[in-house]
Amino acid sequence: MKRLIAAGFILCAWGCANTGSESTSYAPKTVEDTSEQARARIHTELAAGYFELGNYGVALQEAGEALKADPNHAPAFSILGLVYMELRDDKAAEANFQRALRISPQDSDINNNFGWFLCQRKRESESLKYFLSALRNPLYATPDKSWVNAGICARQSGDLVAADDYFQKALKLRPAQPQALLQLADMAFRRKNYPEAKSYLMRIQKDVEPTPDYLWLALRVERAIGDRNAESSIGFQLRKNFPESREARALAAGQYE
Repeated sequence: MKRLIAAGFILCAWGCANTGSESTSYAPKTVEDTSEQARARIHTELAAGYFELGNYGVALQEAGEALKADPNHAPAFSILGLVYMELRDDKAAEANFQRALRISPQDSDINNNFGWFLCQRKRESESLKYFLSALRNPLYATPDKSWVNAGICARQSGDLVAADDYFQKALKLRPAQPQALLQLADMAFRRKNYPEAKSYLMRIQKDVEPTPDYLWLALRVERAIGDRNAESSIGFQLRKNFPESREARALAAGQYE
């Protein structure tokens, strides 16, 4: 799934939008796809793959081919919404998300993606409606992602109590949810509760490969605690594995805040 970059303190290292082309509406499929529907699904999956690679031109072409095969294939419109979001064509992005929702209003991935678009455009109060719509679907395969996204948007709007609640809900569903743990670690760090921040980071370390923002936060936590050996070790990992990252540049410049 696309690793969208959020501004400022918003950490989204393991993906916030869902590019899955399979519908997660309430009603299960009871018949086989027609040849047109099968072609639409295949082209949508290709569009999602190219989107993840950042090849937006080809993603647009593949989504267009999907809609030629099936003009009402909602996931294709959702992929178009994500592509136009990345291209900063907000009018086209919103129109495609809205079209997808008119066709498939209960699709969790579409609701999640439109909510994420609204959140990224500082329309946090609107975004929550769509995250909660995604979560009402009992067949939603990845509800933890929508709880995380709701938390990110609540935090972005300054509602830290709600943000903490949403992240904790994500952890109840998936105790090792890396985004929720990273967000909670960052929130604890900003409260100067460094042991709590470290405990969340240690839970992430067990299950996923470190990312630049994870290492950067871990380094600053160890620096605040006063463990210079750990700080030095993490700094070495950051410089070695992500030498061109923003975080590595900040480390080289001694800019810890």
